[in-house]
Amino acid sequence: MQTRLDLGRIQAARPLIDPIFLDTPLYRCEALEPALGCTVSIKLETANPVRSFKGRGTEVVASRLAGQAAVCASAGNLGQALAWSARGRGLDVTVVASRYATPAKLDRIRALGARLELVDGDHELARERAAAIARHDGIRLVEDSLDLETCEGAATIGLELVGTPFDAVLIALGGGALATGVGHVVKTLAPGTEVICVQPLGAPAMTRSWHERRVVTTDTTDTIADGVAGRRPIPEVLADLLQVADDAVLVREASIIAGMRLLFEHAGLVVEPSAALGIAALLEDPGRFAGKHVVTIVCGGNADPAAFRRWVT
Repeated sequence: MQTRLDLGRIQAARPLIDPIFLDTPLYRCEALEPALGCTVSIKLETANPVRSFKGRGTEVVASRLAGQAAVCASAGNLGQALAWSARGRGLDVTVVASRYATPAKLDRIRALGARLELVDGDHELARERAAAIARHDGIRLVEDSLDLETCEGAATIGLELVGTPFDAVLIALGGGALATGVGHVVKTLAPGTEVICVQPLGAPAMTRSWHERRVVTTDTTDTIADGVAGRRPIPEVLADLLQVADDAVLVREASIIAGMRLLFEHAGLVVEPSAALGIAALLEDPGRFAGKHVVTIVCGGNADPAAFRRWVT
C-alpha cells in the first residue's frame, strides 16, 4: 500500500499529542442498535477542549513549528484546534474562515487567542487567502489534509481502533485527513476491516473523485455539514484515499439530521452534522450492514446551538 503516510511516524506522533486528545472513549452503543439493525460502536472524539478530532493533528503541527508563526484556512474546527495547540506553546496563529461559518466556531477561535480573518466566500476562498498571507508574511501555511501532520495525527485514532475487531469503520469524508489517516492504519493493521467514507450529497467532490479516480471539482456546495463542504479535492490526498478506502458513499441531508437526532436521543450526544455522517450511512443502507459490527467516528461536537435545536426537535 503506497501512500504518503507511514505507520512508524504515526506511532511516533502519539507522544507529541497532549494526552487530553488521546485514548478517547470507544464503546458499543446498544441503544442505537434497534434503529440501525446492526451492532454499533462509537469512537467519541468530542470530549476534549476543542470538541473535535482536529487537536490530534494540530498538536503534531505545533510541536514542530519551533516558534514559527502559522496561518490556516478553516471551516472552524481546524482553526480552534490550531489556536489551542499554538496558545500552549506561545505561537502566533492566524485563521482564515468564511464569514458564513458556524458562529460558535468563530467565537471559539477568537477566545483561544488566534487572529481571525473572515472572507466573503466559502472555504475554498479562505484557502486562497491563507496561502496569500503565508507568502506575504513568510510564515508557515498549515494545509489540512495536505500536510502529513494533520493526517498522521488523525491516524492515531486508528491505532486506538485496531485492537477491537470490527467489520467496518465509517469515516466522515471532507478534505481527507481523517479518512486517509485512519484508513491507512486500519488497512495496515486490520486489513479485513472495511473502510467506508461518507460525505453529504450536497458536497460530493471527494466522493466523486474517489469513484472516478481523478480530481472532480464542484462549483458550489449545499449541506448543513459545513466541516466537510469542500469543492476542490487535493490530488495528493485523493491518491492516498484511493489506496485505503473500500468505498465512498453520499448521504442525504434528511439522513444527516436523523443521525444527529438518534445520537442525541439514544446516546446523549450533541454532535455537529459532519459527526452524524456514519449514522446517516447506516440509515440509508441498512441491508448492507445487517448483522455486522460497525464503528463510526463521532468526529466533532461544535454545532450551532440554535440550529441544533431546530434539527433535533
